[in-house]
Amino acid sequence: MKPFVKICGLTERRHVETAIEAGADAIGFVFADSVRQISIREAIKVTQNIPSHVIRVAVMLHPKKQECECIVKLFKPDVIQSDASDFEYLEIPSDIEIWPVFRENQAIIDPPDNKKFIYEGKNSGHGERVDWHRAASIAKKGDLILAGGLNRENVGNAISLVRPFGVDVSSAVETEPGKKDNDKIKAFIKAAKICG
Repeated sequence: MKPFVKICGLTERRHVETAIEAGADAIGFVFADSVRQISIREAIKVTQNIPSHVIRVAVMLHPKKQECECIVKLFKPDVIQSDASDFEYLEIPSDIEIWPVFRENQAIIDPPDNKKFIYEGKNSGHGERVDWHRAASIAKKGDLILAGGLNRENVGNAISLVRPFGVDVSSAVETEPGKKDNDKIKAFIKAAKICG
């Protein structure tokens, strides 16, 4: 089975199209404060008429309830991704999937059973590579999507060692922070999918 691949931090239609054409399973849009932050209006615009099998992920970080509700109502994402603790106060409709984020600096990682979750470094979007051996142990608990420090050169090794459900990339497919690159997107997806 080929690994699930998410390309995160997209802001332009051309990069969305490239990711989909190259075989991305999910595309992420950052609504948190970041060089990759996108407005609800722009997120709607760049995802218009994309294939229904491609998962649209709204990426947040400690959002206010009202902010989350607005994104849910207007953008209508397939998935909400945010730190695991955020879901203790957020109210997400049952038809929207939840991907809690667990971070390497957390002492206790207790992912939900049989559901997707993200495992990454302390800070999102900075290319911080996690301990793959610890990630491999955590991957046995559920559908772990490995993030942080992955690129086209090392993603094959990461998949072989960690055996994650999927992989997630952002900064490694950019020419500079926040600026995606079509060739890097295609190369990463190809390197990840060849492992299946």
